[in-house]
Amino acid sequence: MATGKKKSTRAGTKRASGRGQLAPSKSSRGLSAAEVAVALDSPEVAQLVQLVGAAGGAALGAYREPLGGRTLLLASLPLAAVQPTPFQRDLSPTHAKRLAAAIEQTAAFLDPLIVVRGEDGRLWTPNGRHRLAAAKVLGLKQITALICPDESLAYRILALNTEKAHNLKDRSLEVIRMAHSLVKRRGREPENTFAAEFEAAELITLGMVYEKSPRFAGGAYSAFLKKVDRFSERSLSASLAQRKDYAARLLEIDTRVKSIIAALQARGFKSPYLRNYVVARINPVRFHKSKKGDASPAMPLPQALTRMAAAARTFNVGSVSNSDLAWVAVGAGSSES
Repeated sequence: MATGKKKSTRAGTKRASGRGQLAPSKSSRGLSAAEVAVALDSPEVAQLVQLVGAAGGAALGAYREPLGGRTLLLASLPLAAVQPTPFQRDLSPTHAKRLAAAIEQTAAFLDPLIVVRGEDGRLWTPNGRHRLAAAKVLGLKQITALICPDESLAYRILALNTEKAHNLKDRSLEVIRMAHSLVKRRGREPENTFAAEFEAAELITLGMVYEKSPRFAGGAYSAFLKKVDRFSERSLSASLAQRKDYAARLLEIDTRVKSIIAALQARGFKSPYLRNYVVARINPVRFHKSKKGDASPAMPLPQALTRMAAAARTFNVGSVSNSDLAWVAVGAGSSES
């Protein structure tokens, strides 16, 4: 027994010592220093230099980013020349003011904006809305930017935006705004070709719901949708039309959920987890566990919504007990830690 304890202790120590360590790649890739350097008079950046000059800015330097080899231009731009992409999340004035105060305190605006050449030659930033607003609060004349000629980068907001953590509503609204923008020009392409831009299929559906109901409690339905919502092989325009129906059905279910919550509150239940509890009870795939590597949905989304709506209509308020809610609270607490 003592030997067994020693072995398990050593194993535990070994595992603990490896925590937080990253194994470097066995092979190197990317560009060398000579390949990274680009002269400002190079034809590669001639159009970008001209664009910056026309905007009232100044080109500062150029290089190829060392992973994919994209040519980037470092430039100083007037604040008025840069706009956030039209499908970004709404500005948080509180965060922008807090960011401005922090920049003022350090007396240095160090992080350049990522800027892409958007529609009609406009300059868009996919990840700097709050830094741009903070610069305006501070009254800056110019802002430093890394300009990329690749417009598709404007649709990688979720991957690029690091200045303010996205919540579920932020992510969903940005995704549906991107979808509305992309469908105008690339609506015939299959929806699943935009998986990298949209990140997760359920964000499109939730985005449509949030557009109709900004106060929708999407977090309560997120686990359900993750199990049943997948990118479609249909065209983006056809898929968005179908998702409009899914969003309407989800809102109808939520209306019923609200009435169930009101009935429970009338019976004296005051738990903050009432919505989570009700949605979990009517979730038709709550016990489904996918096999490792299986990305198929637990059931088709239309079928799942039909069953969820039926469960909401037949929900028995009298079957709810305080012990049920206690278990939900324990689950919520463990998921938040």
